[in-house]
Amino acid sequence: MSVIQVSNLSFSYPGSYTPVFEGLDFTFDSRWRLGLVGRNGRGKTTLLKLLSGALQGSGRMVSNLQFDYFPFPVDESLPALACMKQAVAPFEQWEREMDELIRQGSEQALLRWGELQQQYALSDGYIIEDLLKAEADKMRVDPGELNRPLNSFSPGQRTRLLLAAMFLRKNRFLLIDEPTNHLDAPGRQAAANYLRGKQGFILVSHDRWFLDQTVDHIAALEKTALRIERGNYSSYRENKALRDAFEIEQNQKLKTEINRLQQTAMEKAAWSNAVENTKIGNGPTDRGRIGHLAAKAMKRSLTIQTRIDRKIEEKQGLLKDLEYASALSLHPLTHPAKVLWRLHQASAGYDGRPVFEGLTLELQQGMHLNVTGPNGAGKSTFLKLITGELPLLGGQMTRASGLIISQMPQQAQDLAGTPQNLARREGLDESYFLMLLRKLDFPREAFERDMSGYSMGQRKKVLLAAAMAKPAHVYIWDEPLNYLDLESREQVEEMLAQCPATLIFVEHDQRFVERVASHILDVRRGTVLEAPTAGVG
Repeated sequence: MSVIQVSNLSFSYPGSYTPVFEGLDFTFDSRWRLGLVGRNGRGKTTLLKLLSGALQGSGRMVSNLQFDYFPFPVDESLPALACMKQAVAPFEQWEREMDELIRQGSEQALLRWGELQQQYALSDGYIIEDLLKAEADKMRVDPGELNRPLNSFSPGQRTRLLLAAMFLRKNRFLLIDEPTNHLDAPGRQAAANYLRGKQGFILVSHDRWFLDQTVDHIAALEKTALRIERGNYSSYRENKALRDAFEIEQNQKLKTEINRLQQTAMEKAAWSNAVENTKIGNGPTDRGRIGHLAAKAMKRSLTIQTRIDRKIEEKQGLLKDLEYASALSLHPLTHPAKVLWRLHQASAGYDGRPVFEGLTLELQQGMHLNVTGPNGAGKSTFLKLITGELPLLGGQMTRASGLIISQMPQQAQDLAGTPQNLARREGLDESYFLMLLRKLDFPREAFERDMSGYSMGQRKKVLLAAAMAKPAHVYIWDEPLNYLDLESREQVEEMLAQCPATLIFVEHDQRFVERVASHILDVRRGTVLEAPTAGVG
C-alpha cells in the first residue's frame, strides 16, 4: 500500500486565459479502484495526462509508482500476442540484446547480460505468453486466436486485450481513459468483471453501470474542487443530490440575507452622507464637530461595508458547486401513417455480401427501438439500410412517404467551423440550437471557436443538439452517448423517457436502454421484442 499525494496542481493550455486547474489538492490510495467523473470540459483527460507526464503543469506529486495511460499506440498489424507483449515490456528488444551480448562473450558484455536477464525475469519474461493468454481468457477473448493480427479483431476485443496487458506491468498505477467507447454489451460485462478483480487504477467512464460495477471510490471534478468519496457512482450521485437539495433549499434564504446585507450597506452609506451634508447650511453650527462626526460615520460605514461585502462573498460562495442541468425538450413532427417502416426477410451488407439476413420488422410511430447485437452483427448496417445509404440485398422494405429524418452519426471527428456555421449549413434555428448547447453545459466562449479544436465530448454535444434542433418524424441516433458526461446522459435520458418521438438508436449504456427503449431489435437474430420496462411515459 502507498499513498499518492498531489498538491497545488495548476495547468492552463497555451493561449487559454482560463486555467483548467488552479491549486488543486487531493490524496488517494494506490490500491483504490478510483472512478474519475465530471462534466465535459472539466479536465478529466487533462488530469490523467498530467499524472502520466504527457502534459506538464505546476505543483507537486508524491508517489513511488509510475503512471501509465490507456489507450496507447501499438502496431496493430503485428500478431495480437506480440502487441500485448510490447505493451507489458520490451521483451523482444531485451532478447535480441541478450543474444548479442552472449555472442560478444566479453566480461563486460556478460555483466550487462546478467543485468538484463534479471530485469527480464522480474518482468515475467519467461512466462509472459502464458500470463497474457490467461488474461485474454479472463477478458473473454480466445487465447488460441492471439496469433492473428491485432487489427483483425473487433475494436472492442482490441481494447480488452491491450487493457489486460497493462495489468501485467510491474509497479504501475494505471490511468484508464474511456475504455467502454468501443465495447458492446458482452464486452462491457467482460471488462467490468475483469476490472472488479484488479486494484490500483483511475478509470474515466461515462457509463454509470460500468462505474458501479468496477470502482470502490469516486473522484468528482466539481466546479471548485476535486471531491473524493468512498463508494461507486450511484452512491456518489445520491450524496450529491442530497447536497444539491440542501443548497437549493438554502438558496432563497441566502438571497434574502444577501439582499438584507446589501440594503444595510446602502443605508449606512446614506447615513454617513447625511451627516456629512449637515456641514453645509445657515446658522450657528460647529462645523468642526460635525466634520469629526461625519468622518467617524464614514469610517464606520466603510468598516461595515467591508464586513458586509465579505459576508456577501462568503454566502455567494456556498452555491459554487451546485450543478444546474436544465430540462431538454424534443419537438417531433406527427406523420399521418401509423406504420413508418415494414421489413420482411430483409438482408443488407456490402459488395453483395449480407451482414444480416431474414430481418422482419414493423416500425410504428412513437416506438423507441434499441438496435442491439455484438460488434459486427450489423447494427450500423441496419441504420444505413433504413435511411437509404445501403441498398436492400434481399427481402422487402416499404417506407411511409414524406418521412423527415433527423440523424445523429456515431463519429464527430470531421466537424469544422463554428457551431453557428453548422447551424446555417444545416438550416437549423440558430437560437434554438445554441440554447440546446447551453442547456448541455456548453460554454458560451466556445461558440466563437473552431469545432476542430473541441474535445470529443463537446463535439458529441454539437451533433446531439443539431439532431434535436431539426424537426423530424423519426430520429435515428448511432451511439449518441459516446463521450457525453454523465449529467448530460441523464438529461437526454430524462427527455426521451417522457417523449413520444419515434426513435431508432444504437446504444450500449445499459441504464439508458432500460429507461428509454420501448422495443429491442436483435439484428443478429432478426427479432423484435417489447422492452421489459418500456420507457415512454
